[in-house]
Amino acid sequence: MLQNAFIKYLENLLSEKVISTAYISGGDISEAFYIETEKQKYFLKTNTLDKLKMFDLEAKGLQAIAKTNTIATPKIYQSSTFSNSSYLLMEWIESKPASNQDFQTLGKRLAQLHNTSTDSFGFEHNNFIGSLSQSNKKHLSWTDFYIKERLQKQLDLANASNLLSTNEIPTTSTMQEVLQPLFQNIKPSLLHGDLWSGNYLMSSKGVPYLIDPAVYYGHGEIDIAMTKLFGGFSNAFYEAYFNSIPPDTNTNLRIEIYQLYYLLVHLNLFGKSYYGSVTSILRKFF
Repeated sequence: MLQNAFIKYLENLLSEKVISTAYISGGDISEAFYIETEKQKYFLKTNTLDKLKMFDLEAKGLQAIAKTNTIATPKIYQSSTFSNSSYLLMEWIESKPASNQDFQTLGKRLAQLHNTSTDSFGFEHNNFIGSLSQSNKKHLSWTDFYIKERLQKQLDLANASNLLSTNEIPTTSTMQEVLQPLFQNIKPSLLHGDLWSGNYLMSSKGVPYLIDPAVYYGHGEIDIAMTKLFGGFSNAFYEAYFNSIPPDTNTNLRIEIYQLYYLLVHLNLFGKSYYGSVTSILRKFF
């Protein structure tokens, strides 16, 4: 429940009278609230003071996606602190379950986002994947980026936490040898970066929105890999996406390799329940 002092602060910030608030369950990292004023509705995320950077980077990621004019994101009102809390205040999106037509639209818009390119892999700043730091140091080679900034960092973290033993972790040279032939002719695409089914909204008007991004420039199939890892996306979504950006003979293999990153993240966040999935992919490819 929001404290009265925080509500008064929001009223002063917005110059609007708050008429109702409601706690929204389901978030792993932050607390979330619905805020309704006399004029409009807002979505508020709160956390401890040390999480302000996380909110600032989330806002920057949403704005980076919005600037492409390909797929919608909620409007950002403010990322700041009040008392002993940090917060992110955004537009409230009235949402509904996605129909097959809605999924088609989402697939097309995601492909348009992925057609936003640049000259290197990575991003202007690091950010977060869940609550873990995500390095976005720029590389000209996708193979180098994916090994050094994605797999190696998560493998090292798992090893340091005794979640993986040293002999279960492939060497950099082995990863280079296996991945280089599969990572040919890949262009940098602007990614959502953490696209599971909880990180998109379908507005009541059928407009898809992306939320909670972990943006960087990488291979578009990264986002597809995450959608397939935990499900929740219809065939219409994939048909629309691949109609715009066709798969090739190595797409399914790469999707498994890209899922390895997310499984490692989950291993490092949630522990041994993801160990079997991680080691299965490691044994298959390396």
